[in-house]
Amino acid sequence: MKRKVLLIYTGGTIGMEKDYTTGSLVPFDFSTIFKRIPEMNLLECEVSVHPFEKPVDSSDMGPNEWRMIAEWIHKNYEAFDGFLILHGTDTMSYTASALSFMLKNLGKPVIMTGSQLPIGDLRTDAKENLLTSLYYASLYENNEAVIKEVAVYFEYKLLRGNRSLKYSAEFFDAYQSPNYPILGQSGVHLNIEKDLLWKPKDEFELDTYLNENVLFYRIFPGMNFESLLELKTPEAIVLQVFGSGTIFNSDKTQSVLQELRNRGIEIVVISQCISGGISFGKYSNSNIFTKIGAISGKDMTAESAITKCMHILKNPKYSKTFFDVFSQNICGEITEEFQ
Repeated sequence: MKRKVLLIYTGGTIGMEKDYTTGSLVPFDFSTIFKRIPEMNLLECEVSVHPFEKPVDSSDMGPNEWRMIAEWIHKNYEAFDGFLILHGTDTMSYTASALSFMLKNLGKPVIMTGSQLPIGDLRTDAKENLLTSLYYASLYENNEAVIKEVAVYFEYKLLRGNRSLKYSAEFFDAYQSPNYPILGQSGVHLNIEKDLLWKPKDEFELDTYLNENVLFYRIFPGMNFESLLELKTPEAIVLQVFGSGTIFNSDKTQSVLQELRNRGIEIVVISQCISGGISFGKYSNSNIFTKIGAISGKDMTAESAITKCMHILKNPKYSKTFFDVFSQNICGEITEEFQ
């Protein structure tokens, strides 16, 4: 029996072709994808294509589009065995992270991929990324899906979606998962590390709640830290600090942070380092965060911390406090034993 995969095309380089009159990249008619990549007809799965009515550049992808994708997967969940989302590369990790929180307890694979070069380019990486992603999206054993989470496949590597980040705008190997091992690798054989895969704890459920009153703020030496007090609208701030959680050691710093907390603003702390994460108390310049009740983002990516904040901030489906829920490992986004 052939597995059924729903391919959702949102936009991005993978669905572009060059207009030789203008020299610019323009979207092609994605309904012709089987003609452009005839190898798709040889796969051991049935592929149905659902393109966005109007392709969206990844820089324009946001909460509305995330909800559209999540709702379409929910609507078609019983009809398909797996899902593949084609997406622009610049914000794919944001979308993957957001979907991982909205598509709770997935029992089927949701794979995301894209490409650095258009599908019609002679040196394109699009074909391999697309074909192998379809394999992963249709991978079953003993009538059960092997992958039950949102994952990103790019340049021979399968990564947990909410652990992924784009680190190169130039190389085909554009994505990394610095704080969690790769889930699988494509070579002569299609390998997968089953012990590393996320295991759902309940039945599949859709929760598209997103609160957009979240700001991301990166500190830097010499900045006017009091400028944070001029922020009027945020209900949560993801604060990206130095190293393992340090910030300027001054009374002004504590005064500003305490004032933000007094206003009811949640503060999540993540590291500017790609690898590693936050460890309050390791250095004295991090103790201030414990004093004001800030939340350690541990080893989360910025993309994951931001979208997790958006999802749980005043979400009526969570009965616990923001602090308690954010500190939990919801779907593999943090290393629980990270100190």
